[in-house]
Amino acid sequence: MTTQDRKKLIVEIEKERSSKVVVFFCGDRPLAPTAIADDAIRPMYDHLRTLDPKPEKLDLYLYSLGGLMETPWKIVTMLREFCKELSVVVPYKAYSAATMIALGADKISMTDKSELGPIDPQLNVAVGPDRPQSVLPQIGVEDVASYVTFLRQRAGLTDQTALAGSIAALVSNLTPPLLGRIERVYSHIRLVARKLLSLARPPIDDRRVTAIIEQLTEKTYVHGHGIGRQEAKEIGLNVEMLDGKLANFVWGLYTQYESFLKLPGSQDPRVYFTDSGPDIYEEKDQLFACIESSQLLHAFKGDFRLNRIRKIPSNPTINLNLNLQLPQNLQAQQLPQQAQQLLNQLLQQAGQQIQQMVMQQIAQQSPVERIEGGIVGGKWEVIP
Repeated sequence: MTTQDRKKLIVEIEKERSSKVVVFFCGDRPLAPTAIADDAIRPMYDHLRTLDPKPEKLDLYLYSLGGLMETPWKIVTMLREFCKELSVVVPYKAYSAATMIALGADKISMTDKSELGPIDPQLNVAVGPDRPQSVLPQIGVEDVASYVTFLRQRAGLTDQTALAGSIAALVSNLTPPLLGRIERVYSHIRLVARKLLSLARPPIDDRRVTAIIEQLTEKTYVHGHGIGRQEAKEIGLNVEMLDGKLANFVWGLYTQYESFLKLPGSQDPRVYFTDSGPDIYEEKDQLFACIESSQLLHAFKGDFRLNRIRKIPSNPTINLNLNLQLPQNLQAQQLPQQAQQLLNQLLQQAGQQIQQMVMQQIAQQSPVERIEGGIVGGKWEVIP
């Protein structure tokens, strides 16, 4: 499939919906996923500037597993500067921060395969000497509130002393500054969700807005839960059902991006290595995400690199004694001075090369500790 094939499908969707389409597709290639972040705003703006005159209706074709929760408000308010009616078309997955973007649309256009997700943020905790070993590298903000609910409602702790002791255990593991940050994120996500829903036309009444936010934060208990179009409608979101020919166009465009960005693949990094092969695997100049319209294509481009890390013995001692002897009828002192120097140089080089070969063998035979890597040097570029 070529760029022209994708652009033809974009134009077909535009014709069917009497709209202009901008695609924001964050690839989730195994071991090299991308996420919604502020760096996508600038290239997206270039696409919006090609819309002259500004359309009545703008469709953001969106695929992403999520990203920074600060970015959706910036994207939605920018998109609304270029249209009177904004729809988000969801071909498949639009989770977390992508769901937040969808909340800021007038309509969320969903096929029978579309999925939204909860907007309870996951907080990344930096590894450091001051972090207790029991603290996970990623904490669900809602998990902290759920812990207190568990103590009161499930464990039945009513004694204030016992409850205070259990909460003190939480504080000792998470530290007060981290708990304060969790509270700020908890409040921020609800504020932004309310602001995004307030942009909808026609307006959504306040009670319905509150119910939607509660459902997407507190009442959907697993972060990975997929919300289909029927459930999304029941929650109170303004869902537009896409079926028939239009749904086929939307899904066909998804399958082209799936191939274009190499989304199918194994999550097991070991498939990229052989037992006797090098410990570095690399694919140069790969495409991991894209922003595309009928006039323009930006891609997030970089190298895909994996490093196989081995547990090599520290400072192994290697003693080499080559003990090479000349033939019995030939004495070293009988050789010309220049030949003696050359022989010594050759022996030194041979010793160094053998030592390097031994070290390489030690490394190759050492057990694999882990495989790490992903996208290296990624940045947005215009693709001709």
